[in-house]
Amino acid sequence: MLDQTKHPVVSRDEWITARKALLAKEKELTRHRDRVNAERRELPWVKVDKRYLFDTPQGKKTLAQLFDGRSQLIVYHFMWRHDLNDACVGCSFLSDSIDGANLHLTHHDVSFVVVSRAPLHVLESFKKNMDWRFPWVSSEGSDFNYDYHVSFTKADLATGKVYYNFQTTDASIEELSGLSVFYKDENGDIFHTYSTYGRGGEEVITAYMYLDLTPKGRNETGPGYDLTDWVRHHDRYGREGHVDRTGAYHPAEGSCCTEPAKG
Repeated sequence: MLDQTKHPVVSRDEWITARKALLAKEKELTRHRDRVNAERRELPWVKVDKRYLFDTPQGKKTLAQLFDGRSQLIVYHFMWRHDLNDACVGCSFLSDSIDGANLHLTHHDVSFVVVSRAPLHVLESFKKNMDWRFPWVSSEGSDFNYDYHVSFTKADLATGKVYYNFQTTDASIEELSGLSVFYKDENGDIFHTYSTYGRGGEEVITAYMYLDLTPKGRNETGPGYDLTDWVRHHDRYGREGHVDRTGAYHPAEGSCCTEPAKG
């Protein structure tokens, strides 16, 4: 329950005074975000020399072909849970925000592609169930996920440490999430310009941005104190079950809906 004692009821004039004080801080946050965004655009680039192949509904495609005639490409590294043959709940939460934005990105020289290290037919089946429209391709059999540090080999995991979010950290599971951005110049050369991991993708989750405006905010009160407390695949709300700290959905024992989507 929301503690209403922390929110005195005041006159409209008093509320306007408090609101304008917060507005000054919001404007500074906006200006700071603008400065950080400018610094992001000024980062040095790395030329991508390795040739990656992806399985797509139209057949094999190279990284260059994923640009689909545009000069900029955003890749969302979507965690596919091989141990459960199911999609990560957090990645699905973010992916629910893609299609609306993508209606505009494709008209502004940006292509958006979701990439997972799983068989294409499995991804296509889950995509259909979720009623998503964005391109989702498979990197299975390539080094792409490993080179961009969102997949880890058994040897990596056996050491107890992996390289993720630009640092060595404790190993947990074989797949994690992230966003990477690429640029293709007029000569066809491709450059890696940016990647972000962990909470770096939160700003593109529309539901979070709306929740941050509300009195209860994200209201993630435990046990995980993050989205695992409440988020589900959008077609599984109302079902019994839980999401663990790794973003895996576990249906209740004996549930009529225990099978994940399969191809």
